[in-house]
Amino acid sequence: MFRIVIDTNVLISALRSQVGASYALLQLIGMSHFEFCISVSLMMEYEDVAKRMHRALRLTLQEIDDILDYLCLVGRTQKIYYLWRPALSDPGDDMLLELAVASNATIIVTHNTAHFKGVNRFGILAMKPKDFLKLLNSK
Repeated sequence: MFRIVIDTNVLISALRSQVGASYALLQLIGMSHFEFCISVSLMMEYEDVAKRMHRALRLTLQEIDDILDYLCLVGRTQKIYYLWRPALSDPGDDMLLELAVASNATIIVTHNTAHFKGVNRFGILAMKPKDFLKLLNSK
């Protein structure tokens, strides 16, 4: 089973539209196809971005809370005791790498794969949602 970390841009894309790979991936969370890893800092980022965009997402703050509560319920929570910073070109993405390393995740699902160049030295792949779904379907 794959253990993955999902970038905030994938979550927001899924909340923005019910069409596409990001939404399809979000629908699979909690269904035993893969293990979804979270940390306190990642959940705080999900909450911050989603709530700032709630009008554009056409969701109420309560609906966002419900989605985040579900992600907390089914996600594998990982404490992070060390920092791998700076390791990436965008410092904001370092927390995703730290979570992936600490949780032994093998994949970071993101729309910005270029930001994750070099994560392979940690045994991690960065891939777009559509590519991860193809990988899931090939198993």
